[in-house]
This record gives sequence, structure tokens and C-alpha cells, in this order.
Amino acid sequence: MKVTRIAYSTALNPGKYAVLQEQARRLGRVRGEVWQRYGSIGGVGSGLRHRQVRDQWLAEDTPVSFGVLANAWKETVRDAMGDITANREAAKVQVRRAIVRRTDDPVQRKRMFDALEADRWADDPFLARQMRRHWKRGRNRTHDQIVVRADNYNNAVDGRGRLWLVVPGLEPRKMVRIPLSTTVAPTGTLRLILRGGRVEVHYQIDAAHLPSSRRSCGEATVGVDKGYTEALTDSDGEPHGERLGELLTSESDRLKERNRRRAKLRSIANTAAARGNHAKAQRIKVNNLGTAKRDRQATRHRARVRTEIFTAVHEVIDKAATIVAEDLTKRFTARKKLGKNINRRLAAWTKGVTAEALKNVSERRGSALVPVNAAYTSQTCHRCGRFGRRSGDRFYCTACGVVWQADVNAAINILHRLGDPDIALHTPHQRVKQILQDRADRHRTRLPVQDSSPATTARRRAKHPNRSTMSN
Repeated sequence: MKVTRIAYSTALNPGKYAVLQEQARRLGRVRGEVWQRYGSIGGVGSGLRHRQVRDQWLAEDTPVSFGVLANAWKETVRDAMGDITANREAAKVQVRRAIVRRTDDPVQRKRMFDALEADRWADDPFLARQMRRHWKRGRNRTHDQIVVRADNYNNAVDGRGRLWLVVPGLEPRKMVRIPLSTTVAPTGTLRLILRGGRVEVHYQIDAAHLPSSRRSCGEATVGVDKGYTEALTDSDGEPHGERLGELLTSESDRLKERNRRRAKLRSIANTAAARGNHAKAQRIKVNNLGTAKRDRQATRHRARVRTEIFTAVHEVIDKAATIVAEDLTKRFTARKKLGKNINRRLAAWTKGVTAEALKNVSERRGSALVPVNAAYTSQTCHRCGRFGRRSGDRFYCTACGVVWQADVNAAINILHRLGDPDIALHTPHQRVKQILQDRADRHRTRLPVQDSSPATTARRRAKHPNRSTMSN
């Protein structure tokens, strides 16, 4: 498994940054040319790959007008063609669903699937119509990136132990030395992204080479509940990532206040422009409605959140060889209406980052991640199995008369789902609710648990054909 790492420049000379910025601007023209020629149905009809595009441009003498070195624009062409392919493949997902809805004939489906896969869909009226509908023509908006080939740069260490990245500039044999804030040399193909006077160096490494991959996992089997105030709560009652809720709440409230002020300034600028005072409107737009500071703050917030979540996952894996987690890929319709502030804060809940951390870290450290059905794990008592009432971080079981910590109760229910023979991963939530109610009724009336296997059910029906059977 490959993971992306980012190295940052430190105390970069403004002259060097200006050279890199000019090179990125010129390479942005190369990206725009690729998208203009090959980012549409006409580009698909040509059937060209990035090497063929490169050879065709060399024959046309097109690169002369770019003003960059050959390796720089060739790597940019390859990267842009890859972006176009990814954009087209994303549209094909919707087209495949349309094919399934259109016909039940397996022969017709296979024919259309094969034509779509081989990019021969332009000759089929239905496929061409669907692709035009879902694949919108794109255009390049990237003018701040430089892709450097793996054999076209080198790393150097000065006398003070600082690491320098040496990359080609605009002219032959004119290299640009970038001081990095890390001692780990980047490897492979690099992507340099210029942001606000600083250079970000993105590169990929094998996850097996990460330091965390050499850490062993624990030996226990635990269930974990993903939450808002804490990143994870395990079935042993221990919370992990307790600062997550504080980070999300403070950032959400800060964004609310800042956007309120920006909306007021934007209204003033629009009013001034409507009255003909365009100079005032332009001053407000330039000095008060910029995005550079906002983007820097958003980047720092995402980094803090990811650090908190990944640290919590490492704490769980330190003691667990098997992690049972709820599968939250399906959406559940919320019946309870919440307030505006709560909805705004929950919208920033990073369950996707938590799922990514569980998957990546468990693979690197050798633990097993088992997803289970998440339906009603937070609404039933783990001891008696009956439905209760949750209020905040408390779960009230009216049958037992006990108040549980809500996240711990949910984590124990998630752990119990690991060996549940009746509730599978993709069992509909309506069916899950019926199963849980039937179990609670049997528990209340002290009836024995019936075997729900198909063979036993068939024998029962053959013995009592007129008696209705209760499914587990």
C-alpha cells in the first residue's frame, strides 16, 4: 500500500520561489493545452496516450512556445492525461448504473460494458448520450504545481545537517536548491505545490517502510464506536482522541463568526459597486475577502484533526489484534430535528477520516479490521437487548433501570455483532429492528432461543404446516 507524505520548505529565498512560480505558471499553460485538446469526446476519439501526445507535439514543434525544459513539460503532459482519464472513469460509474437500469439482457449489458471499458462508447447512441450527460468538459485551473521525474533531482545535506532538494529550473543546468524542514529525503516522482511563499513536496512511499509499520499490535479483540466528542470509544470503556470534539466545535464556531463578518463586508462591497463606487468595492475585495489566510487556517485545522484521529487509532491497535467497527458507509435518515448549531457542528464530523485511519493503520501494523452492521447499536441495551433512550452521553435502559455511558454501550453492542448469526453486514435496518424486538420479547417471556437455521425452519414447517412460525 502506498501512502503520501509531504515535506515543506523552510526559509526559502524569494528569488528561488519566484523562479519556481514562473515555471509553474508556464506548466499551467501546458496543462491547459492538454485539457483543451484531449479533455472532451474528440480527445477520446483520437485514442492517444501520453507518450503518443508527447511524440505528436514534438513533431508539431509545439513545446517551443512553452519556454520550459523538456522533462518538465513531458511530466506535466503525463500528469494531465492521467487527470483526464480519472475524470472520465468517474463519469463511467454513473453510466454503468444507467446501463443496469436500461436493460436486463445480459448480452446487451456485456456489449455496452465492454464498449464503455474500451472507450468505444462514442459509436453507441445511448452510451454517447449518457457520457455527454455525466462527463462534463473540464478545464485546467492548476497553475501552481511542478511534477519532477524521479531521476531528475537529487538530495543534498549541508554542513549543518539540513536537507536540500535540488530540482531543475527554467534554464538548462540552472538548478534550484530548496531547503526542507525534514531529515527524511523524498523519493520517487515529486509533486511541488507552491502556496503562499512556501513549497510543499508531495511524494509516495511504501507503507511497509513507515516507522509505525514496525510496531506490533495487541492481542485483544475490542469493539470501537466512532464519536464526535471522542474519536473512538472501545468496549473496555476507554476513550481515545478526547480532544476531537473540542477541535471540531471551536473551529465550527469560529467559521460561523468569520463567515458572518465576511458576508457583511461582501454586502457593503456589492452596495458600493451598485452605486458606482467600484474603487471601494475593489479595496474590500482585495483587502478583506481574500482566501490565502483562510486556506492556511483550514489546512492547519485538518492537520490537527487527522493527528488526533490517527493517534487515537494507534492507541486502540496497541491493545487489539482484532478491531470490530461499525460500517457507516450507508446513510440513515434522521427523524429527530436538531438545532442549527448542532447540525453545523455535526456536519464537520470526520467519520471518513476515522474510517481511513482504521483501515490504513490496521493494515500497516498487522491487526484485523472487521466491519459490522451499525443499525441500532446506539439504541439498545447491551445487557438485556431491549431498546432504550439516549440523551447526550447517557443511555437509559427502562427495562434494566440502569444508566450506561452511551458510547461504551454502543461499543459493546458492536463487539457483540461480531458473532451474531442473524445480523449480517448488509442486513436492512428494518430487519435488524425486527430481530432485536423478537429477541427482547423472548427474553421477557423467558422462551428458549429458537434455532434460525434453514434446515430447522424447514423441519418445523413440515411438522406443523398450519402453524405460523416466528423468524429470528
